[in-house]
Amino acid sequence: MESDRLAFDALILAGGRSSRLGGVPKQGLVFEGATLLQHSLAACSPASLIAVVGPDSGPLPAGVVACREQPEFAGPAAAVAAGLEALGRAGGGREFTLVLACDMPRASGAVETLAQCLVSLADAGDGVMACSEDGTAQMLLGFYRTAGLKRSAQALAARDGLINGSMRSLLASLDVQLVTVPAGTTDDVDTWDDAAALGVDAGAAGRAPGPARQQLNWEAKSEKPG
Repeated sequence: MESDRLAFDALILAGGRSSRLGGVPKQGLVFEGATLLQHSLAACSPASLIAVVGPDSGPLPAGVVACREQPEFAGPAAAVAAGLEALGRAGGGREFTLVLACDMPRASGAVETLAQCLVSLADAGDGVMACSEDGTAQMLLGFYRTAGLKRSAQALAARDGLINGSMRSLLASLDVQLVTVPAGTTDDVDTWDDAAALGVDAGAAGRAPGPARQQLNWEAKSEKPG
């Protein structure tokens, strides 16, 4: 896998309210026999260290830490800041951090494309962000220079803008390049109609928190995502 050549940590954002899903946690929704969180872990598998930012999801694989933004449901900027702190405490600090929302079941193809692009760029600036074929940027799927993310989070916090801050506000001062990724890899689940269109079902999330029975071999770093 090309992304094995890139040293990076990863943040999986899994703490939203899921208001358009009636409060059902997205991380426990099931796609092709595994939860969306497990698919996200698989997409992030080449990372040196992974932090999952969200409510308790049960046992996590080795090399994965869990944390929660404070206050809870304080938005993506606060979640990224909390994740960066957790990675730092756990020994993280690679040059780039992959930020991935857990509601994109086919994100692995986009992660691979972004990693290949980042490796090949002579000047990567502050990172690369996924863009669908119709030109829509997906800020919650990108490799960002860790130092830049930390500076932005600190600047937002200094002006009381971190809590309930948007991803757009967090990235506003960064030089990030858009990269068109394979079709469908940025499709996310915001509503039950989205879920139906993608073949995602409630699974265990509709009954109780916990992993799906079928586990993804997210540690198999030699496999190319399909």
